[in-house]
Amino acid sequence: MANQNEKELAGRAAAELVESGNIVGLGTGSTAYFAVVALGDRVKSGLKIIGIPTSDGTAELARAVGIPLSTLDEHPEIDITIDGADEIDPQLRLIKGGGGALLREKIIATASKKMVVVADSSKVVTVLGRFPLPVEIIPFARAVLQRKIKALRANCSLRTRSDGAAFVTDEGHHILDCSFGKIADPPSLAQTLSNMPGVVEHGLFIGIAKVALVGNGSTVAEIRPASTRKRALAKRARPTRARQKQKLRKRRPS
Repeated sequence: MANQNEKELAGRAAAELVESGNIVGLGTGSTAYFAVVALGDRVKSGLKIIGIPTSDGTAELARAVGIPLSTLDEHPEIDITIDGADEIDPQLRLIKGGGGALLREKIIATASKKMVVVADSSKVVTVLGRFPLPVEIIPFARAVLQRKIKALRANCSLRTRSDGAAFVTDEGHHILDCSFGKIADPPSLAQTLSNMPGVVEHGLFIGIAKVALVGNGSTVAEIRPASTRKRALAKRARPTRARQKQKLRKRRPS
């Protein structure tokens, strides 16, 4: 129950970042759900936006709450995308795809000026890898890719539905859920997976998210990449020329 409250807090906080006139990428998953519902409430109160959904399920939800929808063909540049994550590390690198929409999610996120991640506190980790990494594949290549990914020392299984049949994405692909343990070098693994013929996309989102809003108890914490925080601190610490001159004048004897 606590996690549900944190998800709702994060989703509603992210929805407040959206401005009238924005083209908005609408994420998929249990936390993005609350952001979409909150945006629907704001639309009823007069907010003018157009939503680009990351999945058929999100499109259905958005229509139900009154958000006007369009497509990437009509709006190839998105102002802001709000989406969830399965894991978030201190560099704001993500594992995504637990909801099965990672391909569309990455396409929409990379078409956005700003990606805002929403999550509950359980999704924040020191090192990625506790959550199995989803890898979206062409069904024809399943056996070959399972063998190749297992050679990377991962436990790899085909995602299935409750009836035992293979889970099929909105684009007609399958998903391998791959447990690597702690992922020491996410960029290297991302490149290795991308280079495998038959891999459509993987759930490592690196250098894409700008900020994460994380529900933590009754508050929402903001996470930015460590490099961004360092630049901001350096900028704040660097004295301006005017300040330097002022300090020199103060030091001169009268």
